[in-house]
Amino acid sequence: MGYFKTAMLMAAMTALFMGIGYLLGGSGGAVIALVVAAGMNVFTWWNSNRMVLKMHNARPLSANDPSGVPQLTAELARNAGLPMPAVYMIDTDQPNAFATGRNPSNAAVAVTAGLMRRLSREELAGVIAHELAHIKNHDTAIMTVTATFAGAISMLANFALFFGGSRERLGLVGTLAMMFLAPMAAGLVQMAISRTREYAADKAGAEICRNPLWLASALQSIQKGASVIDNHAAERHPGTAHMFIINPLHAHKRDSLFATHPATENRVAALRELAGEMGPGAPMSGSAQPQASAPWGGASGFTPQTRSESAPRRDPDEGPKGPWG
Repeated sequence: MGYFKTAMLMAAMTALFMGIGYLLGGSGGAVIALVVAAGMNVFTWWNSNRMVLKMHNARPLSANDPSGVPQLTAELARNAGLPMPAVYMIDTDQPNAFATGRNPSNAAVAVTAGLMRRLSREELAGVIAHELAHIKNHDTAIMTVTATFAGAISMLANFALFFGGSRERLGLVGTLAMMFLAPMAAGLVQMAISRTREYAADKAGAEICRNPLWLASALQSIQKGASVIDNHAAERHPGTAHMFIINPLHAHKRDSLFATHPATENRVAALRELAGEMGPGAPMSGSAQPQASAPWGGASGFTPQTRSESAPRRDPDEGPKGPWG
């Protein structure tokens, strides 16, 4: 259901873009708009990982980094059947993380210094598994394309006053309305796609780390920190907010049309429901385990068989069915 909904929303975004092109220049304008969008998407798709990591001043972590994050990422990547992504650290106190890259072979996972300090090893495993799920589901490419479409629609709408074709078809009032409504509609579609993909990544991430409660606990911890700690790079580049596991821009707690992420409490409830369906967490395969003492606390070595004491307890009667269907 999640992929079908994403496909429908992507089709709506494409139709909106071509519709604006038609209003500006007729059938020829629609074709030109589609060609321009394709060119923009190819460029952004190819360069997105470098662009986003540079925006957030991310620095790479070596495979033997003493934090143990790359080693943990490698273990989870094996669980997910993925190539080992590059691992980056963002020097901000806000706990958060995101994934980027055009495909699994050219992907990167970025975690903040605040995330490493504040989360337990089990919670960190849940977060990294969530980001690996985005990579496995090709969400990083999907969200790059939708963000490019949304920006291109806003650009076309702002050009409307300079083209006679739109005024002849819509009149001045209609053209002005299009300038405001088209970017809003594009933003709504982009945010709806983002929310859909977050629910899907929560489910797939829980399966990768084998314990949904680790991710549920992590989401609560990140939400608490992100709501009070500023992420200055994200504030300067709000167009990247949808990439993070939790909105870094202090979004409202409730789901809304203008939210880039589902409400955290809804995601936690869905993960608790999934935990009941999956049963006790199974140990991860493989023997590579971080041996260094982690800066966020806890004993050295990752022990996936033991659930974190900070993980939320599930009430059998609590929470709706998972939104991923």
